Amino acid sequence: MRHRIAVVGSGPAGLTFARVLHRHGYGHAVTILERDSAPDARPPGGTLDLHAGLGQLALEKAGLTADFQALSRPEGQAMRILSPDGTVLRDWRPGPEERANPEIDRGQLRDLLLGPLDVRWGRGVTQVVPGARGGARIVFADGRQETYDLVVGADGASSRVRPAVSPVTPHYTGVTSVETSLDDVDRRHPDLARLIGDGSLAVYGVNRALVAQRNSGGHVKVYAQFRAPLDRQAADAGTETIRSSLLALFDGWAAPVLELLHHGTAFIRRPLYVLPVSHTWPHTPGVTLLGDAAHLMPPLGAGANLAMLEGAELAESLATDPDDLDDAVRAFEERMWARATRWAQLTTAGLERLVSPDPAQALALFDEVQPS
Repeated sequence: MRHRIAVVGSGPAGLTFARVLHRHGYGHAVTILERDSAPDARPPGGTLDLHAGLGQLALEKAGLTADFQALSRPEGQAMRILSPDGTVLRDWRPGPEERANPEIDRGQLRDLLLGPLDVRWGRGVTQVVPGARGGARIVFADGRQETYDLVVGADGASSRVRPAVSPVTPHYTGVTSVETSLDDVDRRHPDLARLIGDGSLAVYGVNRALVAQRNSGGHVKVYAQFRAPLDRQAADAGTETIRSSLLALFDGWAAPVLELLHHGTAFIRRPLYVLPVSHTWPHTPGVTLLGDAAHLMPPLGAGANLAMLEGAELAESLATDPDDLDDAVRAFEERMWARATRWAQLTTAGLERLVSPDPAQALALFDEVQPS
């Protein structure tokens, strides 16, 4: 491959793109630029369910199916739904051969994809400038600059690459999520371990929800979601202040459910932002986007899956026709936009039902999408 390609961001989208290109023999031409100083510079996030026709298909294209199956947790597909008073409304468990959406920790997925890839850690990007005749110039945080034939923006919601092709910025959905964690749950909190089960636990109330998800190694992520005006100052509140405000918000819910908040070790407040459902941009030679940088949508399980498949498909397009870089990217973008629009519509409607004035909407949505 004659082209120099830079991937900005080492999340699932960028790593899958680079890994599939590497499998096609073009790894030497791809450089991944990541602002974090090392792979473990910050917590990698919670568990991901990889869908058979999306994330799992991307791993197949990367030649990593067997490695994924060895790491993934099919039992993590289980879902238990309670009412706020603690009544069990649904308790779905996967069959022994059910592998439609097995779970894998984000850190495990990252390490699986990293493999032999060339990642330049600690290389924060501040700006990407498309060239008049194709290609693009990257401006780094330290002032240095480099030019590439193609810059792939896979740098998430706050993308520094997106302004090179689109003036659109994410907007607040009206829903805020606060994340906390429990460690060594089976030993330290056996009652909560039994309550959560092997997969996820969800409790839906009026305009609020609590969701707990098992990760590997006895680690559990808990998400408190609620509708509220955007409060930028709340991000500076301390752990006990946030805990107290959440306990007040969920006052009256069953005591075992509230234990998820009582035992949380730290709290991270994340207002949920999205891009417009049909976000596109004028094709810009030398620059394109993947994943949240291209189509940020509510975090209902589709985002990482779409991002990985997009990365794999873009890589295959370039490998199939490496001489016509621009045409390959243009054709890919058209396919990506059509599929992403459908999923953005579904996830936007899903968030409206999961954090709703009518909690029955969340239960109905589960019944519509869950395997029988």
